[in-house]
Amino acid sequence: MKKLSLLLICSFISFTAFAQTELELIQETLTDYIEGTANGEPDRLHKAFHPDFNLYTVIGDDSLRVWDGQDYISGFREGRKSNRIGRIISIDHENDAATAKVEIVMPNRGVYTDYFLLLKLKEGWKIIHKTYTGRPFYGNKE
Repeated sequence: MKKLSLLLICSFISFTAFAQTELELIQETLTDYIEGTANGEPDRLHKAFHPDFNLYTVIGDDSLRVWDGQDYISGFREGRKSNRIGRIISIDHENDAATAKVEIVMPNRGVYTDYFLLLKLKEGWKIIHKTYTGRPFYGNKE
């Protein structure tokens, strides 16, 4: 009986050591977005985003702009790198729903803050909506 207990404990430990947590899976989805946009990898963007996603922002005179997600992805060409540096600021999740905040720095262009709504579907975590805002990039102030 001790051998069986020891075997079960070892099996549990090895399983948990290799199983990804939900937080890691969400980070993986966000990394597909960050690296896919920075490195010109549309396949990674298709992996990160749900096919029906949209982007939302405010433009000009405080008007809502809704941008079709597939049009957004089509702007990224395979292998065409952009000068984008992204980092995950925060993730909050419960069960099969999550929100995330990501910062994208584009030197000489702007700093963008992206807010994501994600859902865990049968194919994994998917970004279903992106809301973003931007501000000017001022560079290092050393």
